[in-house]
Amino acid sequence: MPNTDFPLPKFHFSVAWGGSKIAFTEVSGLNKEMDIIEHRVGSSPEFFKKKMPGLAKNGNITLKRGVFEGDNEFYDWYNTVALNTVERRNITISLLDENHEPKVVWKVKDCFIVSLKCTDMKADANEAAIDTVEIANHGFTLEYL
Repeated sequence: MPNTDFPLPKFHFSVAWGGSKIAFTEVSGLNKEMDIIEHRVGSSPEFFKKKMPGLAKNGNITLKRGVFEGDNEFYDWYNTVALNTVERRNITISLLDENHEPKVVWKVKDCFIVSLKCTDMKADANEAAIDTVEIANHGFTLEYL
């Protein structure tokens, strides 16, 4: 029976991205949006434009993870771009419960890296080195388990 007293915490999640099983520190950008088409007939007695749905847009997804010695998988994936071809992958992002079981799953299709940002470095910082990738996609489905 699902727990409806409290929402799921957002800090317990996993990402299957087609590479090694690595932990991500942050996932953002799981959003969909729709353009609006405005239309008004010149003879309309109403003095405003009517709105109707237009093309759908999918936001780019941002993944952040720690930098590990000898790990080049993001760079290798990014370097698959050749002319107009690129390696596309499906990504699964799962929000987990206290038993590490997925409760909400986003299945993102046809993903490829469009931006790869290496960690910043600072001599007096006291934090982990984090790489950031931005991933374009062709939409996602949402499943509640």
